[in-house]
Amino acid sequence: MRLIMAFDGIVTKVITSELQELSGARIDKVFQPSKNNVILGLYKNGKNYALNICVDSSNYRVHLTTHSKPNPKNAFNFCMVLRKHLIGLHIKNIITLDLERVIIIEFEGFDDIDDLLEKKLIIELMGKHCNIILLDDENKIIDSIKHIYNNENNSYTRTIIPHQKYNFPTSSKYNFLDVQNFYGFKDKLCNANFELSLNNLAKQISDLFTGISKQYINNLISFLDISSINDENLEKLYNYLKQIIFSNNPSKLYFETLYNNEDLKDYYLLINNSNIENRETHDFHLNFYLDDFYYKKETSLEFKNYRNTVLKLILNTLKKYNQRLLNINSKLASCEDMDKYKLYGELITANLYKIKNENIEKIQLENYYDNNKLITIKLDKKYSPAVNAKRFFKKYNKLKNALEIVSEQKKETLEELDYLESIIYELENSSNLNDVIQIYEEISENVIFKENTKKQTNNQKNNNIKKSMLTKNKFTTFNPIKYIIDGHTLLIGRNNKENDYLTLKHAKKTDIWLHTKDIQGSHGILLTNNNIDLLSNIELLEKCAKIVAFHSKARDSSNVPVDICLVKYVKKPNKAKPGMVIYTHQITLIGDVPSIPKIIDRGRSFNPQN
Repeated sequence: MRLIMAFDGIVTKVITSELQELSGARIDKVFQPSKNNVILGLYKNGKNYALNICVDSSNYRVHLTTHSKPNPKNAFNFCMVLRKHLIGLHIKNIITLDLERVIIIEFEGFDDIDDLLEKKLIIELMGKHCNIILLDDENKIIDSIKHIYNNENNSYTRTIIPHQKYNFPTSSKYNFLDVQNFYGFKDKLCNANFELSLNNLAKQISDLFTGISKQYINNLISFLDISSINDENLEKLYNYLKQIIFSNNPSKLYFETLYNNEDLKDYYLLINNSNIENRETHDFHLNFYLDDFYYKKETSLEFKNYRNTVLKLILNTLKKYNQRLLNINSKLASCEDMDKYKLYGELITANLYKIKNENIEKIQLENYYDNNKLITIKLDKKYSPAVNAKRFFKKYNKLKNALEIVSEQKKETLEELDYLESIIYELENSSNLNDVIQIYEEISENVIFKENTKKQTNNQKNNNIKKSMLTKNKFTTFNPIKYIIDGHTLLIGRNNKENDYLTLKHAKKTDIWLHTKDIQGSHGILLTNNNIDLLSNIELLEKCAKIVAFHSKARDSSNVPVDICLVKYVKKPNKAKPGMVIYTHQITLIGDVPSIPKIIDRGRSFNPQN
């Protein structure tokens, strides 16, 4: 479901009010990280700023940003136009049109012969019609991030293409700024062709007045505890709206965040009254709130989308191997009768001296393996009994060879399925985009994914994020989860490659290794500092076993068996998949999952060579 945030005309006005402090700033840089996103690098009074302009139809907004974004190798054409016309100019003014979702940034400067230059950047934040338009001093369009042609099949009423005269968008709605008092507000509501009710009040106000979103009014109705429609409640709503819209001091306003479970859902503007404590009032606090809000929102969405893409790839491979296992089991079932064909061949060969040399459909012979009981053997009438015996032996040998090959294939397939299950476990427990990138790196090196991962190699996010390969010949960093248990350190791997590095490279032979018994999960390493007597500290090991059980597929179960042994008894077979090891000299404890200590260090990079 597409979420549309509450960047309405009111938010546009207050954000622009903050941005007016940037008047006089010089344009130093222009970036365009994506087709709908432009970032202007600004410099003023010894400080650098980055103005983020996003015209994506779902998350359109304008605000200062401190979060960097990767740039494409080849700049977009619109980015090159902005660099040509804006770099070196200064911001003259930043204004809005009433409560329209339109921001105008006026620029001025001088050319090479000291002639005055004036340019305008028009930012239209209107859903699917969002646009960024560069104008010259005669309001003619130099270029726009989206070219729009007006035609009969297009409901859009303006043409936005280079060299055309720019026309500001128009609206048939009322301008709230023109409403003189509550009675004017009430009259416009009452004169509209609908009946006032609490359920549709937000929609009615949004439909009547420019720049006021339905979501915002619904949030205010809840915040002001309005439970019925009457003059008192309508006036309370009007007065609150008026205070926010006509506020000349953005520091007196703040954004309230709405959550859907733990995920960010929406935000809305409120007045920072004296009874509200600990509200941020630093410069551009509204801008930087939006910056953090959208960064978290987009990062979370990007993480989920990327994880789902990798999960789909793995599930497709898992489906293929499950089908392969079914086919292998079917072949193994056919091999169950191979001894029968050997018996038929032996009995016919042993009795050839008394069998007539003629083609027959079946024959009855004494089975000397079963007390000479009579057994009926069906023959192929096209061949003699002697030839049938040879065909039985040939079929037996064929099935015998097939059994050896298919049995080995089944073993390999079960190992692959076990590995795939471990990858799915890793994905389910990944918490950020970098975790997913590392998992993707891992499967990209596996031959069973080679065909599918080739299609993903052009993934921009995968190319832009720096990768850390956990190889034994390179200086590397890794980020195990760290616990302190009764003064002792327990490290937990986050993925298969990190499990391998943690167990086989980072841990000492005298450290203690823990893993759930026959259950997918992370490797655990209890650092002993050469004190192997910790193996006799059952209370400590039980606490560690609980944590290892929590970091496994059995985290929702109770009484999870956990195998424990010294690291020196853990080996990795040749050609084994990442994370797959064998071990001996283990003891098994039960890890009761529900209560685990607090993580004291999750995802902190440190040098494994130290």
